Amino acid sequence: MALTRPSQDWYQVLGAEPSDTPAELKRKYQKLALLYHPDKQEADVPAGEVEQRVQRFIEVDQAWKILGNEETKKEYDLQRRADKLTEKWPLHEQIHLEDMSWNEDEQVYTLPCRCGGNYSVFKSETKDVSLVCCDTCSLVIEILQ
Repeated sequence: MALTRPSQDWYQVLGAEPSDTPAELKRKYQKLALLYHPDKQEADVPAGEVEQRVQRFIEVDQAWKILGNEETKKEYDLQRRADKLTEKWPLHEQIHLEDMSWNEDEQVYTLPCRCGGNYSVFKSETKDVSLVCCDTCSLVIEILQ
């Protein structure tokens, strides 16, 4: 079973909690959007700081696009919960893909686990996968690219 690592904590970007109501999320978004909006910046701000503030505004806007919509928030919360579960799994080893056995017929990389099971990564998953679960026990390996 292949898993992907989380990319960005959108709650942290907004300074919010998953338990916040939609109204609280909106209030936090609006406060940060006003603070970092490019049109609201003072003229004497150094260029480097302007760029940082614009980047921060883009992150805040992206967080709101995800957390401000009921469907995308639900999907994000489910993915976040799944990511937290995988963080708690024991990481057995870090392996380079080249160190795994290649099966041309099945188009899959495999590595035996100490429990007798196998770690498997299909060729189609190699670009997106970073964590791989054993098919028998709860151990996980990290694929280094």
